[in-house]
Amino acid sequence: MKAASIKKVLILVTILAVPGFLYNLLVEKGKNRYKPLPIFGSKVVASTFHSVRGKQVPDTIYHKVDNFKLLNQEGDTVTAKTYSGKILVLNLFYTTGNTDAVNFANRAMKALEHAYHKNEVVRFASLSIDPARDTQEALAKYAKGVSAQADKWNLLTGDSAMVYNLINKELSVDAHKEILNGEPKFTYSNLFVLLDYQHRIRGYYEATNQEALTKLDDEIKVLIAEELRNNNDGR
Repeated sequence: MKAASIKKVLILVTILAVPGFLYNLLVEKGKNRYKPLPIFGSKVVASTFHSVRGKQVPDTIYHKVDNFKLLNQEGDTVTAKTYSGKILVLNLFYTTGNTDAVNFANRAMKALEHAYHKNEVVRFASLSIDPARDTQEALAKYAKGVSAQADKWNLLTGDSAMVYNLINKELSVDAHKEILNGEPKFTYSNLFVLLDYQHRIRGYYEATNQEALTKLDDEIKVLIAEELRNNNDGR
């Protein structure tokens, strides 16, 4: 066989082999194309197992946010079951806190809500740290100002003890009230908290930091991809 013919055969073989090689590379390596998000809170190694690509891996029991009963701006009851099978982005606010930080957080939440408006698995919630004054009626009025549509973006209030238990213990976020010159003063962590499909805490993000908000947007997408991957692995 002439050298020119051999060269043509080698080129043809290479052309035919490359697609198969790339497909195999994507199948085998593509599964690990992103780093899984951390899971915050307490955890316990269980005695049960799950399968990951044919391998038995011990289950880990992580802290889950699943203990609350609140009201939204429409007067509807909202519980952990309301967000069953959903990704939830949650932050703290109060209607009389008309500060730059609160307004920035509201705009950021609205931007995220708009970006995921058609995505049925992503939900948003803002929890009042002033439930005594932030009644359902107050939230209804406030919701119109920030264009918060119930269900997709719930503004939440409720019993003070339950609200602060949810904030301080379930979400592990700092928030407290003190009386100064006869008026309530609130100090709290202005954060967005990201919860996954199982109500586990997967991230905290500064509500007034654009870089952090971009990271939150990216990591919402990671959670969506993570759930698809887990389903494919049979978990």
